[in-house]
Amino acid sequence: MPHIITRNAPTVEQNWLNELANAISDPLLLLKTLQIDPAPWEQGLAARKLFALRVPKSFVERMELGNPHDPLLRQVLPLAEEFEVHDGYSQDPLDEQDNAIPGLLHKYRNRVLMIVKGGCAVNCRYCFRRHFPYQDNQGGKRNWQLALDYIASQPQVNEVILSGGDPLMAKDSELAWLLEGIAAIPHVTRLRIHSRLPVVMPNRITDTLCQLLQESRLSTVLVTHINHANEIDDTLRSAMLRLKQANVTLLNQGVLLKGVNDNVPALIALSESLFKAGILPYYLHVLDRVQGAAHFMVDDTTARQLMAGLMDNVSGYLVPRLTREIGGRSSKTPLDLHLE
Repeated sequence: MPHIITRNAPTVEQNWLNELANAISDPLLLLKTLQIDPAPWEQGLAARKLFALRVPKSFVERMELGNPHDPLLRQVLPLAEEFEVHDGYSQDPLDEQDNAIPGLLHKYRNRVLMIVKGGCAVNCRYCFRRHFPYQDNQGGKRNWQLALDYIASQPQVNEVILSGGDPLMAKDSELAWLLEGIAAIPHVTRLRIHSRLPVVMPNRITDTLCQLLQESRLSTVLVTHINHANEIDDTLRSAMLRLKQANVTLLNQGVLLKGVNDNVPALIALSESLFKAGILPYYLHVLDRVQGAAHFMVDDTTARQLMAGLMDNVSGYLVPRLTREIGGRSSKTPLDLHLE
């Protein structure tokens, strides 16, 4: 009998890494894939030089063919408005770029934030860290150990937030090392992961990752970043179910974005779709004033009116807290919903 050579099937981790490697980075290819005439948008495509385009194909598949104003496309497509410079906007809107320990931010008394990885699977054009100096805050065991040593010396810290970039850009083996180090610090009881990867690339939620989170002594919260109901499909719902079965609490924080979700029906659909996926609406942020994103701004009066409309149409537990983050403050700042 002849010897048959077989190739091992790709592992689940290889699947998401392959998808990451094949993400679209050319805006012309993105528009061609969506059957959109690039001519009206060519002037803005040069904004990729300010902030690179990156979007996984699984996220592109949720965009509407032929619609240049699709709410998911608007979040990732470079536009000419990004070249405009606006007063009151900065490259460091939250005063985060003067941290003493690389990749560690201690803005709030009882919790610290670790910049686990600088990269993302998707580059959202409104990102408040689009100018962040990731080259000086590289994610890796050396800097992670410095952060762990600092956390161990701060007994008031009971929660560690993994952020980025996107912390789930780290491989499961790297996360296992990091989680073990965090869990070894007795006064840390909670782990919070802020990630967009499960949304744009649901196959990132591997069985290994779920097992890591389930077996940890830490209470784990995953905060997704979803801005529109069209981002939620069956693959995302399936991934969220696996996380819930691993005893992970699921919350969402979104951003109020002009041209994406700045109308009451969109916000209603978002809250309802989140809950159907097992995710509780947590925060809805007004835009952080980062240079290059002013065209997404929704003013405070309109934001309050939209929230009032949402409150009139959904149950209270489906209403996220409308808030903004101000650099230097010890907590987020809720917007009073009083309408003048």
